[in-house]
Parts: sequence; C-alpha cells; structure tokens
Amino acid sequence: QAQVVESGGGLVQPGGSLRLSCAASGRIFSIFAMGWYRQAPGKQRELVAAIISGGNTVYADSVKGRFTISRDNAKNTVYLQMNSLKPEDTAVYYCKITTPADGDYWGQGTQVTVSS
Repeated sequence: QAQVVESGGGLVQPGGSLRLSCAASGRIFSIFAMGWYRQAPGKQRELVAAIISGGNTVYADSVKGRFTISRDNAKNTVYLQMNSLKPEDTAVYYCKITTPADGDYWGQGTQVTVSS
C-alpha cells in the first residue's frame, strides 16, 4: 500500500501564486507517472498536469504557460507551481500516482481558492 499526501493549498488573490506538493510513501517500488487533477463544484474532475517517469509532461490547455509540474524522484514527490492564478482555477486539487505494480493511488485533495 502507498500513501499520497498533498499540501500547499490555500486562498490567494487573482494573479497570485501557489505551490502544491505531493509526497508518496509506503510500499512503492517504482512510479510510472505523477499527476495533478482538480475538481470544481458541480464539475467533473479534470487533469491539470502530469509527468511521466521519462520526464515528459502534459498540461491542460487552460493552464499552459501558467502552471509547471516537476518531480523529485529521490523523494517520490511531485510539485505544481501555479502562477497567474485566476478565479476559475478554484477547485480541490488532487494528486495521483500511477505505479506499474498496483495501479493508481489518490491523495485526499487540497483546496485552492482564488478570490479577491
């Protein structure tokens, strides 16, 4: 079993920045991919950004140029640097790790609120 814990959410004004962190621990032998998803009230959960073991990244069109995903393999940690935040970025942000052996693990989510 693995545990996934997010941190770094909060309240920020439009145009501001936040950095989310997600640490995976437990019985993890390898991680294929780590990603961030978000879910706003009344909407489906959507992919924000993901990074694969080789370093390739993918971003939702709505966050390209504003968000940056990075990964520290030694710490099994993934980060999401969010700049130029907009009110429409308000959501609960979830971290997901994908392991070859056991599939997906999700974190409990962290709230990001962008409001003046």
